Order: sequence, then C-alpha cells, then structure tokens
Amino acid sequence: MEKGTVYFFTGLSGAGKTTIGGLFYRRLKETKSNVALFDGDQIRTVFCEDIGYSDEDRMKGAKRAFRLCKLLADQGIDVVICSISMYSRVREWNREHIENYKEIYVKASKETLLKRNQKGLYTSGKNVVGLDLPFDEPQAPDIVIENDGSEFPEAIVEWLLGAGK
Repeated sequence: MEKGTVYFFTGLSGAGKTTIGGLFYRRLKETKSNVALFDGDQIRTVFCEDIGYSDEDRMKGAKRAFRLCKLLADQGIDVVICSISMYSRVREWNREHIENYKEIYVKASKETLLKRNQKGLYTSGKNVVGLDLPFDEPQAPDIVIENDGSEFPEAIVEWLLGAGK
C-alpha cells in the first residue's frame, strides 16, 4: 500500500500557516479523496483537553498530533497539519518516523505578526511562543515561505502545488 504524505505547515501564530495550509488542503482534495486537515487549535480541543501549556504538556500534545498523522499516512491518507510545534525534537521525530514528510515553514517578520495579531496573543505578551516562550526555528525545512503579505495565499498555494510539492 502506498503511504500518504504528511504536509506540516509550521510557523508562529499569525504567520499564515492555517490560511495557506487550509487552501493547500482544499486544492489537494480536488485531486485526492483521502486527505485530512488538522489545525493546532482543533487538535488541542480534541486530543489535549487534559493537558496544560507547560513545556512537558506542549510536547505531549505535539507527540499525540504527529503520531496520529503517522497513523493516517501509514494507511495511505495525506495529512495537512498546521501547528506551531515549537520544538526541534518534534520535527526530528517526524523526519525519523514519518516516511513521506514535508515540512513547510511559513515565516513572517515580527512587525507583520504584531500587525496581524488575530488572536490578540502578541498584545497579551504572556506565554506567547516567539515572544516570551522560545521557538526552535526550523533549521532544515523542505520549503520556506516568506509570508509578509507581498503575495496572495492563493498564489503561494499554486506555487506549492507546482514547484514545491
């Protein structure tokens, strides 16, 4: 059986990973019926209600999410997951254990993140990954997307489907 691919859209809050990943999922779904989409906030609601936001709990939540992605990919299902997953050891686990793994780092400048600030996280300033909590910036992603607003998300997805996928 052919294994599925896990497309991991990672980046800080407000970088555009959910917007771009969601559009990518919808386009992928046009040609494949076996595609799943997971967002970090949704995963937290479904699989992580019993844990908090400590480093240990965040790591536990990331492990749960990516073990699920691996399970689905092993059954031939493509998975698009959009999540911060702030630890390099999570991405290392993914590379070691998920056969078809694509890491897509959606990057935006601090100014852009502060301007977007959809969830109000950057104005709260407490327990925010990339501000007062560390973010292990991806060191070897398959693709880096600079998303400071110079390109429409649809154009980025078209490029991903063509050159980057």
